[in-house]
Amino acid sequence: MTHQVALLSQDPSLNFLLGPALGKDYELSSLDPADLPDTINRQTIDAVLLDMDLDVIGHDKREILRAAVDREISVVLIADDRSRAAAIELVGAGAHSHCRKPPALRELKTALQRACEVTGMKRRLKDSARQPSPLAAQPVYHGLVGSSAAMRHVCELIDRVANLNASVLVTGESGTGKELIARAIHNVGARKNQPFIPVSCGAIPETLIESELFGHEKGAFTGSTGTHCGYFEQAGGGTLFLDEIGELSPQTQVKLLRIIQQREFCRLGSARSIPLKARLIFATHRNLQRMVADGSFRLDLFYRVNVMTIHSPSLSERRDDVAALATHFVNIYSEMYDKYIARIHPTALQILREYEWPGNVRELENAIQASIIRAESDEILPGDLPDSIRNWDAEVEEVDIVQAGKFERLLKDYKVKLAMKALATHQGNKAMAARSLNISRAYIYRLLNESASTHARNGFDNLTPAEAEIVDHEISPARKCL
Repeated sequence: MTHQVALLSQDPSLNFLLGPALGKDYELSSLDPADLPDTINRQTIDAVLLDMDLDVIGHDKREILRAAVDREISVVLIADDRSRAAAIELVGAGAHSHCRKPPALRELKTALQRACEVTGMKRRLKDSARQPSPLAAQPVYHGLVGSSAAMRHVCELIDRVANLNASVLVTGESGTGKELIARAIHNVGARKNQPFIPVSCGAIPETLIESELFGHEKGAFTGSTGTHCGYFEQAGGGTLFLDEIGELSPQTQVKLLRIIQQREFCRLGSARSIPLKARLIFATHRNLQRMVADGSFRLDLFYRVNVMTIHSPSLSERRDDVAALATHFVNIYSEMYDKYIARIHPTALQILREYEWPGNVRELENAIQASIIRAESDEILPGDLPDSIRNWDAEVEEVDIVQAGKFERLLKDYKVKLAMKALATHQGNKAMAARSLNISRAYIYRLLNESASTHARNGFDNLTPAEAEIVDHEISPARKCL
């Protein structure tokens, strides 16, 4: 999906440079501030990119911001050192975020992606309230759709932690809506009128992460020509959402740990302590406990961020919500694309329910958009669904169809094979092999005994040399007992 971004700037080089650099995901168009309201009314704009150096008589930046925000459009500011303080004030007044000028492409893309997602979320909430589609509107809890047991549990936890100042760790696969959960916590709690600052730790270059999080003073390092307020400072008394916390380097982890413990931080190049007033919410799709075990994530930091955990369930864990989510997205995108959709055909809905959804809710949303575009009638038919979703069951049936009826044995053989590969990888160290598979040593011993039993009868034809050596040296006692 291509996002429409309006650029308001008097710098002709920005459009010339950013247009091609942003790529096919963003369509950048330069606008005069006077044309913004009319353009918003005539076409869909997903984000506004506002240059803080814009100086047009009769067009105050706050008025431009208000015009966009009133129409549920997120605004990203680009500011140099001289105008950064003014940009921070506008973020407090409703702008989504700000980037440096000249903008770093990776940082700008991340900011625009977040801004467009927020715009889409606001529009979906507004559309749900209007009930614009003939399909029944689905219940929405602060942006979260679904009434399955898994989602009811998530909503209960959100209510429980919303007004606490404790750190929250949101876990779950990519595409499950971890940021939506963080926003729900913010919006339900007492900080809802304060800033919500989302930060993707994996999108910021390692050389800039400390400056972006903590800020810096003029002259703190080569190229720092002015004072910069970091995300901790921008969040003020609101919420700072640190996404992909597992991507932080060990050095940054140490500094983050101190800030959480002391509830204060310093800009780079300054000894002045600034109190941390923001509420911290963290998220990751990685297994932090496994990262602690292999030494890539600090144990003491893990205990600090993991005060309260909310698991964002994958779509396969909440299949009861597939119909509600599909209907919710039909309500949104049928109006967006100006197409009358009365229903989803029962067969198409059944296909959606049975699909595995490796891309989770994000993949379902994309599939519904594509289906609405392809639909030639007032309902989504099975043939309107993306080919990858309609044909996935046929692909599954083709896998080892000759072995039908031997599922349990195949599953056991696969587990044994995984254990053997883990042992070979860790040079026969059973504790390390068990840890890498997230299983107990006792269980890996059972798998080794099963392997000994199997290969004593069938030989070692299918083993690699490394695996055969493991069998010879690690489980020979089990073989002798057969």
